[in-house]
Amino acid sequence: MGLSIGIVGLPNVGKSTTFNALSQTQNAQAANYPFCTIEPNRAIVPVPDKRLDELAKIVNPERIQHSVVEFVDIAGLVRGASKGEGLGNQFLGNIKETDVILHIVRCFDDENVVHVEGRVDPVSDVEIIELELLFADLQTLQKRIERLERQSKADKNAKAMLDVALSLKAHLEEGKPARTFSDKESEAFVEINKELRFLTNKEVIYGANVGEDELGEDNAYVKALKEFASNNGCEVIKLCSKLEEEMVGMSEGERAEFLGSLGCEMSGLEQIIQKGFEKLGLISYFTAGVKEVRAWTIHRGDSAPVAAGVIHKDFEKGFIRAETIAYEDFIKYGGEAKAKEAGAMRVEGKEYIVQDGDVMHFRFNV
Repeated sequence: MGLSIGIVGLPNVGKSTTFNALSQTQNAQAANYPFCTIEPNRAIVPVPDKRLDELAKIVNPERIQHSVVEFVDIAGLVRGASKGEGLGNQFLGNIKETDVILHIVRCFDDENVVHVEGRVDPVSDVEIIELELLFADLQTLQKRIERLERQSKADKNAKAMLDVALSLKAHLEEGKPARTFSDKESEAFVEINKELRFLTNKEVIYGANVGEDELGEDNAYVKALKEFASNNGCEVIKLCSKLEEEMVGMSEGERAEFLGSLGCEMSGLEQIIQKGFEKLGLISYFTAGVKEVRAWTIHRGDSAPVAAGVIHKDFEKGFIRAETIAYEDFIKYGGEAKAKEAGAMRVEGKEYIVQDGDVMHFRFNV
């Protein structure tokens, strides 16, 4: 199970530069003109987790395997994208494939960098993009409503779905995103969303892209964006894409020292992934052996058999028990054997809910 984050925003706000930095690659062309990203760039990036390194110090495995996150750099949307303006609907379609939207917003002044709207206004920029996403949702929903109207004449289930769809349409027409729809937990909404994958139902993280000297106190642009985000139940991560890109190629120690000099504890990558995990309710558990120390991504609340199934479906089908040690105990006692001697290893059954950081070994029979 991986996390997919789609990077969106108006042209020339720093999306491709951010992608270069976040993915530790230089394969997204960063150019000072609209639509330099013609095809979406994708990168599979290891999820930073210092706990893996601590486990490896004890186990001394042949390799360390992180969880991964996919970043998708989606070309700059413009006003009218839902009607085909700019590069149009093909990029709206690319967003459907992602789990979380990272909306990069320009929060810096630079007369040498063209702004497609001719001015720097973070809240207006956000509203342009989100309105296009909302228009796209309305278009796909209207087509579904037309089908449901025909089906509802002979199908009671279709009638129930039609009622929810019409209610959602009214909600969207008020300029409200699908994620704030009051009936979104209903079976009908879940089924419709499974088919249409509403863009405005996705969790959104705003990336406030600031100048190199503005990572400290928030400038007026960041303050305005944070107020907007707070009013809409979203969060803001402040980053400087230029500085993030400078960290590409640095060793872990050099990067930590560089971040410290900026007064930051975490890079933009770490903040975004951490927030993405939180938004989607994801956690990690570990397996630790001489061949491999590895992180596995599951949903918070998953049972031990479900967690085992992430490794292999046979583990879930034939699940017997999970030998489990909390991460803190594994480190405290210096490994599995000593943790077991100290009584810190637990034998958990099918009802056990896996906790973030559990070190697990599954017993199964198929």
